[in-house]
Amino acid sequence: MLIGEYEHSIDSKGRLSMPAKLKADIGEKFVVTKGLEGCLFVYSLTEWQNFEEKLRAFPLTNKNARTLTRFFLAGATECEIDKQGRFLIASNLREYANLEKEVVIIGVLGRLEIWDKKKWEEYNEKENNSVEEIAESLAELGI
Repeated sequence: MLIGEYEHSIDSKGRLSMPAKLKADIGEKFVVTKGLEGCLFVYSLTEWQNFEEKLRAFPLTNKNARTLTRFFLAGATECEIDKQGRFLIASNLREYANLEKEVVIIGVLGRLEIWDKKKWEEYNEKENNSVEEIAESLAELGI
């Protein structure tokens, strides 16, 4: 299970260290793609296959389904951890998520999210104010 919050820095070549606590669950090879709210999503190869199956199930005739599928697949990149425990984030993905130096990697059950540190702090400040309201609205789902 991927959980926790880790602060790291991207080097000048666009490489990021994978936290040791997450490395075992994410694997040596994984997929990085554009995520929602301006972050990146990182999936183990197994989780990526599950995600792909869900995208394949979308009806081709639905415009929103095609748009969402393109969004996730067009920028997706398979990455591999090097001997120093780092992986390269493609420049288009760094640009999308505004990743320059300081980042936060968070575990979200079956995936990781990579956020620009400042954007993560802003997101938390904004969203933490409404967590109780969100929890109430999700009570019907058994949360």
